[in-house]
Amino acid sequence: MSINIISLIGLGYIGLPTAAMFASKGKKVIGVDVNQHLVDTINAGKTHIVEPGLDSMVKKAVDKGFLKATTTPEPADAFLIAVPTPFLPVKEQGSIPEPDLSFIKSAAKAVAKVLKKGDLVILESTSPVGTTQQMSVWLAEERADLSFPQTNGEGSDIRIAHCPERVLPGNVIRELVENDRIIGGMTKKCSEAAIELYRTFVEGDCVVTNARTAELAKLAENSSRDVNIAFANELSIISDKLDIDVWELISIVNRHPRVKVLRPGPGVGGHCIAVDPWFILASAPDEAKLVQMARQRNVAKEAWAVDKINRRIMDRPSAQDSGSEFDVVILGLAFKENIDDLRESPAVRIVKELLALEKYRIGVVEPYINILPSDLRGANLIDFCNKNVEGSLVVILVGHSEFSEIKEEIGALDYLDFVGLMR
Repeated sequence: MSINIISLIGLGYIGLPTAAMFASKGKKVIGVDVNQHLVDTINAGKTHIVEPGLDSMVKKAVDKGFLKATTTPEPADAFLIAVPTPFLPVKEQGSIPEPDLSFIKSAAKAVAKVLKKGDLVILESTSPVGTTQQMSVWLAEERADLSFPQTNGEGSDIRIAHCPERVLPGNVIRELVENDRIIGGMTKKCSEAAIELYRTFVEGDCVVTNARTAELAKLAENSSRDVNIAFANELSIISDKLDIDVWELISIVNRHPRVKVLRPGPGVGGHCIAVDPWFILASAPDEAKLVQMARQRNVAKEAWAVDKINRRIMDRPSAQDSGSEFDVVILGLAFKENIDDLRESPAVRIVKELLALEKYRIGVVEPYINILPSDLRGANLIDFCNKNVEGSLVVILVGHSEFSEIKEEIGALDYLDFVGLMR
């Protein structure tokens, strides 16, 4: 098949870099998003997210005419769907959240209107097992004049595959190129078409499997990391109880040639590690016991951090008595260092819990954003300076490199370090 025009449905943290990558290789790319402001921003050659190298790549692609954005799908040869897959509100406390596939369904129905025989549709969104086939069913419901893999196999008019993203925010551009790509076609021809598409820029291996295995592979990768982080977080709680420096402990333990304990933190965030285990639990709740326990431990770490902060503030002189502007100053809101991504951030949830106590004046230092999210009203976005932090309890929740540059100033203050920045 010949792939000359590529459409990216969803221009967020994965969709936009992927669109820009194809455009940088001379492919005509049509980006689609329901957010008109986002579309206008991209068409002006600008970006709405912080990702090294992305700004210049988007500007060059737009200026050369290889990338444009719109709110409605247009005819193309390949459609990549990279829309959100959130969860519905839980019906009762402690229950497993149900995945919300409405964005995928809406994207599929929109794409169906412009499909033609020979087109390729790839689901990149992280999804529960079986979603790719369900997407193909939704497409078929809209286009009875075309055939699809679930009914016509290798002879289908439309090729369908699941090829999940596997990149790390802050390194997306490099990892899109270098990382191996999972190719989960619904048929052999579907996989071959997907490989042809990704070979436009992918230098890693294209690992071929079926769609269901590809879906679970992505979930298993991040669930494995969630389990390992849960052990590190539990170890930090144990060490705190036993008055042991967890950072020293881990450095000693990791000298064993077959041991690699990860670094603990205030919880687990991001749209992958903190989310993907729930997709497994939604599909196999009775079997995924370890996955569920790890998820619960990492969520509980946030409450433990809030309690530790609260007790520390209660045990010290009040900030008002010292003349300080804030009782507590939080360093970092992003879910990991050196990015602006607040999705599923434990730091955000910790600040919300502190605000809910309604007894502390809270300052937040986050160099990668210009305005606090609306659900953190009551906190103040500030710069780190003597006037703002003197007399306050400083709480390090994210290890931004900017904070490493002021370690000497932090060390002279009363602080709590949840990420090992001060080691």
